[in-house]
Amino acid sequence: MSTALEPIVTGSLNPSSTSLRRVLGIPAGTAIVIGSMIGSAIFVVPSQITRELGSSQIAIAVWFVAGIVSFLGALCFAELSAMLPQAGGQYVFLREAYGPLVGFLCGWILLFAAQTGGISALAMGLTGYVDGIVPLSGWQQRIIASFVIAALTAVNYRGIRITGRLQVVLTGIVVGMIVALIVLGYAFHTSIKGVAALPSAKGLPRLESFGIAVAAALWAYDGWNSIAFASGEVKRPERNLPLILLIGTSSVIGLYVGINCLYYHVLPLADIAHSPRVAADVATRILGPRGSTLVSLVIVIAAFGSANVSVLGGARVYYAMASDGLFFSWCAAVHPRFRTPHLALLAQAVWATVLVCLASYEELLTYTVFVAWAFYALAACALIVLRHKHPDWSRPYRVFGYPWTPVIFVVVATIFVLNIFLSKPAESACGCLLVALGVPVYYFWRKHRDSNCIR
Repeated sequence: MSTALEPIVTGSLNPSSTSLRRVLGIPAGTAIVIGSMIGSAIFVVPSQITRELGSSQIAIAVWFVAGIVSFLGALCFAELSAMLPQAGGQYVFLREAYGPLVGFLCGWILLFAAQTGGISALAMGLTGYVDGIVPLSGWQQRIIASFVIAALTAVNYRGIRITGRLQVVLTGIVVGMIVALIVLGYAFHTSIKGVAALPSAKGLPRLESFGIAVAAALWAYDGWNSIAFASGEVKRPERNLPLILLIGTSSVIGLYVGINCLYYHVLPLADIAHSPRVAADVATRILGPRGSTLVSLVIVIAAFGSANVSVLGGARVYYAMASDGLFFSWCAAVHPRFRTPHLALLAQAVWATVLVCLASYEELLTYTVFVAWAFYALAACALIVLRHKHPDWSRPYRVFGYPWTPVIFVVVATIFVLNIFLSKPAESACGCLLVALGVPVYYFWRKHRDSNCIR
């Protein structure tokens, strides 16, 4: 009879993976999921969605629909993570389902652009809001962003227990401030007597506009899969990983729907549609001039927390790749005292800092959004593939509504990918080119690994 940990034995990770300590509990894991999802998007994206749809009711429905789609994705990752609780998450799922090449290409994109570019973007975005409080020049922002990357790497270097505690504090502050803003808004601000739809909106929105709005909302929800990267360090993974994913994702759905309802409660629809900083405008209406500063502070903390999770997750992917002989072998090293992939963390920090200095992270992120969602779809498909490929593997959690849950998520993710490809063909082509460049790199590493084995 197979055990819950059998896939770890049959997988290709080497025994050094056991050097990582399982110390993350449900509170820290849930904080990682929530903190990864809540960045700056929820504070600015609602204006874009309102412009596209022209209706508060349809906009709220979009946030709910995008949340359900994200929840379906979390359900899929809950089964995969509980079945394969190893460092690397999505990289491991794809490797086991489709072979090492597909897993490597996912890790390659995360290393070269998606994860490191995301860290750089979050660090720079954080300094952008600091600039709203204390004026900073362009190079001062880059210096501060580099310092943020270095500081978070140092925290992660010292141990995942410390990282988890920091994330609990950061996420707690952000969630507490959002809940407080919602409560104060409804308690002390009378609902505006505005229109439910913009004058330009007639009937239901065009399919194209609806697609753009859903895409924007899905971007705001992104990050629900973050805990999977650190699956090798979660206590009782067969039980805790599904709970962390489901509690974290459902909590963010509630927060997002709640704060968007607040926006439409406090501001007229036209003001929301044309506001570049809708959350700051709402806070100013509720709390006065200090409200805008408070929102900027919340966004800074949220971006700091999201960057912390990105630093945590990315290093585990490169560690897993190195453990499989598909990256520099020294990235598979685990610190003897702190039990972290310390060299993988340092390598990630160096590349993310280079991207900050070159100011090229935005282009890389634009190129890889298309690819990232393609890998999300493949990961959900991996659930079906592995059920047929390894029916004997122990599955402590089985996804609710199988096979429709992964099928629906894959269909929506595929539509999302096609929408990006059609709306941004040049950028999507560049993303495909980046993936293609990873193929010869994979064969180089495999040849290097096999040569070492022969020796």
